[in-house]
Amino acid sequence: MTARAPGRHTDGSAGDVDYGAIGEGYARLRQPDPRIAAIIHAALEGAGTVLNVGAGAGSYEPADRLVTALEPSATMRAQRPPHLAPAIAAVAEALPFAGNTFDASMATVTIHQWSDLERGLGEMRRVTRGPVVILTGDPDAFGEIWIADYCPEVRAIEARRFPSITRVVAALGGRCEIRPVPIPLDCTDGFNEAYYGRPERLLDPAARLACSSWSLVAPEVVDRFVRDLGRDLTEGVWDRRHGHLRAQPTLDRPLCLVVAHRA
Repeated sequence: MTARAPGRHTDGSAGDVDYGAIGEGYARLRQPDPRIAAIIHAALEGAGTVLNVGAGAGSYEPADRLVTALEPSATMRAQRPPHLAPAIAAVAEALPFAGNTFDASMATVTIHQWSDLERGLGEMRRVTRGPVVILTGDPDAFGEIWIADYCPEVRAIEARRFPSITRVVAALGGRCEIRPVPIPLDCTDGFNEAYYGRPERLLDPAARLACSSWSLVAPEVVDRFVRDLGRDLTEGVWDRRHGHLRAQPTLDRPLCLVVAHRA
């Protein structure tokens, strides 16, 4: 039996979620959305070499740069498509690179999984000559869509897990920009907010499992969510309350991009 590293799950995952247990269908349901990708890639500016920390299955890695990917979970590394380079097994808090190795670095919807945010962001800054680009959620905005009505437990978990934007900016230092990242109605990346106008999708267990926060609530809470949402969709209650979202082109919160420059 292989020994497990301290603070790691069996497949090497770091953080509060075991991706060995929930991550097998991740690549299928968490397809990078090209409109979100365009915003991230623009923030990488003219970087020729890019480090992707907490790279998962490779979502949002630019195809026109030399990318080094780092991912602790074996389950997630195994789902990287063949056209992407294999990911290195390591964690953000101890990057195995010399200072100023990369032109830019990126981390997409992963910093809430890190055991030490400040250390991980400090490591990214240490190894990066140019911009450090962080795609994350604003915890102050997680209660603003309908999911909070049906499962406040998930919203509370997300608001607790995601660090404040102020904390992220302070940890990165330098000159930081906060750029909005609108979520399209037909978003192909299946995080919770991607379904703001397609509530039926969250009745699918696989769609919920691709959003790590659902693995942190009790089964009876999930059962209640499915029962109540299913009933309200059948009876038209959801549409009377939130039906305008089905035609709303984008959701402007809570996703945002933090771009940190050295000066």
